[in-house]
Amino acid sequence: MKFAYLIEPPFNYRDKDGVVTGCDVELAKTILAMIGIDEFEPIETEFAELLPGLSKEMWRMTTGLFATDERRKLVAFSRPIWALPDGLLVKKNNPRKLMGYQSIAERDDCLLAVIRDQFQHRTAVEFGVPQSRIRLFETYDVAANAVSTGLVDAYASVKRAHSGYLAQNENLGLEVVAVPEQEKEPAFGCFGFNKNDLY
Repeated sequence: MKFAYLIEPPFNYRDKDGVVTGCDVELAKTILAMIGIDEFEPIETEFAELLPGLSKEMWRMTTGLFATDERRKLVAFSRPIWALPDGLLVKKNNPRKLMGYQSIAERDDCLLAVIRDQFQHRTAVEFGVPQSRIRLFETYDVAANAVSTGLVDAYASVKRAHSGYLAQNENLGLEVVAVPEQEKEPAFGCFGFNKNDLY
């Protein structure tokens, strides 16, 4: 089974020996073993390539993704494997006092990082953050570095991904701000599959 993932601890990452692991990876391996699939080949990619790669049959399964109606037109999804809230990665002590998407929209000089094609980009726009103040990045590391170096004020992603990243990168001078549940409820994530594999 070719399994597409991106570096985003604790969901997917390489341990100190270079072995691909993480909660999504281990869950996928366990489920596949239960149905008799023991061969597991993790393939690292960027977020924007996860779904196109399924369509092109470069891999047959992806790491967990938010199963939106738009994405369901392209690929098939498993049952939910997690439900997670969003969070903002900001500089230590949150100097801009950001509390969620609304607070970013209200500050005309506030710049937000998102990963290309991730759900948080659309959410930010829905809250009124103009495209001119949204910076698109391809990988988690580059977006986090943009916060650390002051290129942007915050990076919107899954709160748990931010916490996992900071656990492995404690000296970056960053922290996580939880997006309030009343602003955006936790969303369900599922493994993605090529529709041709349904049977």
